[in-house]
Amino acid sequence: MNAKENIISDQFYSKRVRELHFRHLRMAKPESDIQSCAAQMAREQVSCLFIGNSPQDIQGFITDITLRDKALAKGLQLDTPVSEIMEKSMVSIHPDSSLVEALLLMFQTKSRYLLVRENQEFIGWISRTKILTEQSQGPFMFIQSVKEARQIPELREKWGRMPEIIHLLLSRGMKAGLVNQIITTVADTITQRVIERVIKEIGPAPAQFVFFVLGSEGRGELTLKTDQDNAIIYEDKANEHREEVRAYFLDFATRVSTALDQIGIDFCEGELMAMNPKWTHSLSHWKRNYEQWISDASQETAMNYATFFDCRAIYGKESLLEELKNHMGNLLEKAPERFFINLGYNALQYEAPLTFFKKIKTEEIEGKKQLNLKQTMRPMVDLARVYALKHRIFETNTVQRIELLGKKGVFSPAETQELIHAFNYLMSMRLENQAELILHQHAKPKNYLNIDSLTKVQSVTLIEIFKVIRDFQLKIRIAFTGTL
Repeated sequence: MNAKENIISDQFYSKRVRELHFRHLRMAKPESDIQSCAAQMAREQVSCLFIGNSPQDIQGFITDITLRDKALAKGLQLDTPVSEIMEKSMVSIHPDSSLVEALLLMFQTKSRYLLVRENQEFIGWISRTKILTEQSQGPFMFIQSVKEARQIPELREKWGRMPEIIHLLLSRGMKAGLVNQIITTVADTITQRVIERVIKEIGPAPAQFVFFVLGSEGRGELTLKTDQDNAIIYEDKANEHREEVRAYFLDFATRVSTALDQIGIDFCEGELMAMNPKWTHSLSHWKRNYEQWISDASQETAMNYATFFDCRAIYGKESLLEELKNHMGNLLEKAPERFFINLGYNALQYEAPLTFFKKIKTEEIEGKKQLNLKQTMRPMVDLARVYALKHRIFETNTVQRIELLGKKGVFSPAETQELIHAFNYLMSMRLENQAELILHQHAKPKNYLNIDSLTKVQSVTLIEIFKVIRDFQLKIRIAFTGTL
């Protein structure tokens, strides 16, 4: 089945959660026993039962799988209170959210069910199966098929189909941010499958750990031209086990990165990967790293390690990364001003590509006038990061950082809208160009755009976007360096 057959419903992309006729909440008290809850689920023919004293006081939920894995498989007495086996991690969504957003949230949080919440009240729930049925064989069924794949050749085949899927999603008008999230979710899922496979090969880890990603994947902004940026934090172990633990994780990381490279997610040229001994450490060592980077605060340090402030956990004990982020937050409160000044300088390294006469400035590559779209977008990524860290916003996605900064009043509503529009327009152009290169020119994806391929409208739009970038660079120059 090809990608065109996979994406068949335009309506799906505009449909809202509210239109699904989501199911009413079925409730049981926390003190109810397991047997009565199972009987209630059978009687009401539901696969999910919410536990709490009222729909506004939901403490958890159980599913068919919960009953199987946590009660029957463990031989629990049938009169055991259901509160002892209920799942407590619940995720909610607004009914006006799109089905695309609902499915992405489900895949990202590994949830099979979402509570629907409006005006601070829970009004129902939806299942992943229900949404997947709505869109038949669309991209989320593709993500589900990635989740079920295990062998390296199968995962390589899945990753190889991404360009056509992305091309079709963009042609149907899907926003670039959602397309980024789909690419990121597929890459995350592939990495998770690889990690599970490696653990099965070499045995369980000798310590709790978290595998996290950095850079564009950490920001949820992957494109079709991507490489690996990852690292590992493991829990601190007694001195006598330290070398054994470290040896395991370096072997583990080498196997994971090698498999990802075979699948098509390339090794990082700068070796910013967990297989590099520099980027696999205990939690206490990672804390010292951040202490050094923030206190040192030189321009070189800011440039080399800025990407470590764009990190996101994708496998393992996420609380290890959360503890590191909390430590980072405390350090930022006391950070020397030069730390932010030098991060601000990062956003000034690449000037908006405008000539003195307000024309697009290009590079001559292979006899063609080319524009580096990644480099053009970098000032926006950098400025969103430095303002976010300055105002203690720990979201990593660039657009979400800008939105939160707008809510804090750091950017005016007009500035917020301009920046988001500029970022999304350039990202969409970048994704379309990469898909075009792969599908129609049978070339590798790249971040360079042939200027001669632009329409007049695109050229004019780019010039206006470059003016926006230039104005914001001026704002950063004044705010963080105190000079023009």
